[in-house]
Amino acid sequence: MTSLDTVLDKDGVRLTVDDAVATVTLTNPAKRNAQSPALWRALTEAGRALPGSVRVVVLRGEGVSFSAGLDRQAFTPEGFDGEPSFLDMGRGPEAELDAVIAEYQDAFTWWRRNDLVSIAAVQGHAIGAGFQLALACDLRIVAEDVQFAMRETSLGLVPDLTGTHPLVHLVGYARALEICATGRFVHAAEAERTGLANLVVPAGDLDGAARDLAGALLAAPRDALVETKALLSGALSRTYEEQRTAERAAQGRRLRDLAGSSD
Repeated sequence: MTSLDTVLDKDGVRLTVDDAVATVTLTNPAKRNAQSPALWRALTEAGRALPGSVRVVVLRGEGVSFSAGLDRQAFTPEGFDGEPSFLDMGRGPEAELDAVIAEYQDAFTWWRRNDLVSIAAVQGHAIGAGFQLALACDLRIVAEDVQFAMRETSLGLVPDLTGTHPLVHLVGYARALEICATGRFVHAAEAERTGLANLVVPAGDLDGAARDLAGALLAAPRDALVETKALLSGALSRTYEEQRTAERAAQGRRLRDLAGSSD
């Protein structure tokens, strides 16, 4: 691929590739990058369209907000053109509803693949589905004006786009419950203090900081980074002894690969 190839541009999502770095951009700033089922399908397609050369994916949003969350049109009787309204979905069979939600979740799952490191560059509002999309990534760089909020519970719903797992792991159960139950804003200083944000920068420096971090991640050999990410992502579900075993196995693979490459 040549520098800055556009691989996909549809339904509010644009995917560009520059060698080992891909950028996924939410492209509807007039609606603060509000989300819809069509956008979720485009995000899923972007993940499937990534070339094998890509090692780092940067997620960003055009305009003043990263994403203001689900487009409220979803809750109107007419819903989106060509889509069932959420109200109609709630009246349908349970199995069908479960399958539809699972399809929506696909847009939020591929960001943590072991062969990639994903970075969310977040400015302004990241609310509901926007917050969960930022949480879907491995790392988050945020602007000083960032405002995270999980508003689903206050609307009579639950966060269902894979955000609860990373939120609890990052900030702990008690704080995660309080954030979700109250729907309050989490600003930059708290996000950095609690681990939601890896770095806080002025809004004008956000894209540059994401590029710098992507470059730093590319400095490590790919296979070593893949193995390290797999070790760390699985650590919380393993016992101490299981993690020791996993470390030995991973290091054995690396040493065998290094020995083989030197022959």
